[in-house]
Amino acid sequence: MTAFDRPLLTHELGSLAKTNWRVKAAAGRPLEDRDVEEARSWGERLAVPGHGELLELLGRAPLDQEGKEAVKRWSSRYGIRFLESVGLDVVYDGEQQRSEMYAWAIAHARGFEWRGTTRSFDNKYYSKAAVTGEIGLQAPYHDDEFALAQEAADAELKVPITGAYTIADWSFDERYDTGTDLRVAAAERHARRAEGRRRFILDVARNLIRPNVEALLARGAGWIQIDEPAGSTEPGELDRFVESFNATVEGLEGTFSTHLCFSDYELFFPALEGMHRCQQFAVGFANYDTRELGTSEEARPGYAVIPRFRDLPYRPALGLGVLDIHTDFIEPPELVRDRVLYAASVFGDPDRIQVMPDCGLRTRSWEVAYRKLESMVAGVALAKKELGL
Repeated sequence: MTAFDRPLLTHELGSLAKTNWRVKAAAGRPLEDRDVEEARSWGERLAVPGHGELLELLGRAPLDQEGKEAVKRWSSRYGIRFLESVGLDVVYDGEQQRSEMYAWAIAHARGFEWRGTTRSFDNKYYSKAAVTGEIGLQAPYHDDEFALAQEAADAELKVPITGAYTIADWSFDERYDTGTDLRVAAAERHARRAEGRRRFILDVARNLIRPNVEALLARGAGWIQIDEPAGSTEPGELDRFVESFNATVEGLEGTFSTHLCFSDYELFFPALEGMHRCQQFAVGFANYDTRELGTSEEARPGYAVIPRFRDLPYRPALGLGVLDIHTDFIEPPELVRDRVLYAASVFGDPDRIQVMPDCGLRTRSWEVAYRKLESMVAGVALAKKELGL
C-alpha cells in the first residue's frame, strides 16, 4: 500500500521554525539556560531518542564546526519526532538542516553568483543570485538530510524541494536574456527575451533540480514534493511553469506532487491540465476561508476553486490546506472536520483528499504549530468517523 491508497492522508507541508538552541549553536554563539531548557523540555515531550547527548553538546557551546553540524542533525531528529508525535501519516524534518529554500539550492548549484539581499515581504529579506554561466549541480543537496530521516523516522517520508520555476524567477538573469539589443525591433527583442527566459527555466529544471531528484530516488525516496511559491508570479508564464515541472520528473519512477503557494488559484487553469505527472496539488485554502462551522458551499468560501482541481483529466489528489499559517488561531477540530467534509463532498471521493496546513509552519512557534497540527489530526478523525472510514 502506498500513501495515495489511503483516504484523508495527513502530512506536513515543509518548514518548521528553527529553535533558539539550534540557531544560536549553529551560529557559534553562546546559549542561555532557557535555550538548553527548551531543548530538554521538547526532547522529553517528543520522546526524542538519546536527546541527552544533545544537552551535553549544548553545554559545551560555543561549538566548533563538527559540533555545529551535530546540532543541525539533532534539530532534524526533533523535527521528525515533532511531526510524528502529533500523529501525521507522512512527515519530514521541518527543513531543519537547510538555510532557506532558495539559498540552499543555489549554494549547491553551478552557474550562479550572489548579488546581495532583496526584500521578499514585510521586513523579510533573502540573498539573491544571478545566473552567469552554465547551470549544473555541484552535489546532491538533500541526500544527507534524507539519509538521517530514513534512519530516524517511523512514519512515511515526503521530501519537499524547491522547484525550477521558483529558482529561476527569484534569480537575476545575466546569461539568457538576449533581448537587450536596441538595434533590433521591439517585437524581436520581446521574442528573444521570452525564449531566453524559457531556456533559463528549463536548464534549471533539467540540469539542477532533476539530477537532485534522481539522487533522492536512488537513495529510496518515494514521494517528492516540488515547492513552487513563484508559480503564478507571471500569469503569462504558466505554460513555462508546467513545462519545467514536466521536465523535472518526466520518465522518473516515483510519486511527485507540487505545492502552490498563496495565489488566485484560478490563474493556474487551464495550464495545469498539462501537468500530468503531478499526483497531488498541495494548496492553501484556510487563509481565504471563514472560521464558521458548516459544510455548505456558502459556509466554505475559501474552497470555491476546488472543483477545478477535481475536474483535471488525470485525477490528481488534492492536498487540502485546513490550517491558516499566518495566525496563532488554533482551528477547532470541528472546523477542520467541516472543511474536509466539504472537500470530500465536492470530489465525491475521500481517497482524492489529503489534509495538511496551508503552507510551512515556520512563522509559528513550536507550541502553536504543535497545537494546530494536533487539532488537524483530531479534525480528520472526526471527518473519517462521519464518512464511515
